[in-house]
Amino acid sequence: MKIGIIGAGHIGGALTHRFRELGHEVSVANSRGPQSDALAALAKETGAKPVTVKEAARAGEVVVVTIPEKNITDLPDDLFDGVRPDVVVIDTGNYYPRQRDGRIDGIESGLTESRWVSQQLGRPVVKAFNNIYAEHLRDRGRPAGMPGRIALPIAGDDPKAKAVVLRLVDQIGFDPVDAGSIDESWRQQPGTPVYATDLDARGVKRALLEARPERGAEWRATAKSPGDFARPA
Repeated sequence: MKIGIIGAGHIGGALTHRFRELGHEVSVANSRGPQSDALAALAKETGAKPVTVKEAARAGEVVVVTIPEKNITDLPDDLFDGVRPDVVVIDTGNYYPRQRDGRIDGIESGLTESRWVSQQLGRPVVKAFNNIYAEHLRDRGRPAGMPGRIALPIAGDDPKAKAVVLRLVDQIGFDPVDAGSIDESWRQQPGTPVYATDLDARGVKRALLEARPERGAEWRATAKSPGDFARPA
């Protein structure tokens, strides 16, 4: 497949490596542009093509948006203008109000993180790859059927788009679990039982059912937000 990745941080870098190892054609962008040292190094390591953000959005069949939540509104307003409606957009983001993002009113008022992202992008999204550490995403994929294979939840409203993501998750070595619609994606947000726990498929399904929609205080903004991950505010 032809895949564009917007964001070359921990998750974006891990996905770039994994997709390239499988032979997918990857175009990757960051906020500093294709000539930046970090992007050039990632391209050299993986064989991915360094591009601009707009070029990544037009790279092919799948676009992964994997940037901090606070930076979503910095993306170009016309990012997806002219992009075919059947291009699948994956959102890997998490809202860390006290640690990084500060207050985002739409999410604080009850929107799921990915519903808010979808509204900002003007495109439907599939939420995936948000509940696993980047190092584990990079290194802990296993062949299908292996005992203890880590499972990842995938939420989205379009069955065809979700099916594409389910296949990609399986290809890179994880059991895909359908986690429902985007409005149910709160079940895989930070603070829920499935977040950062490396469960197998049975465990993921159980954890999704055990999740509660109330966002704990650790995951809600305060008047002093944000601090940082060492000293949340």
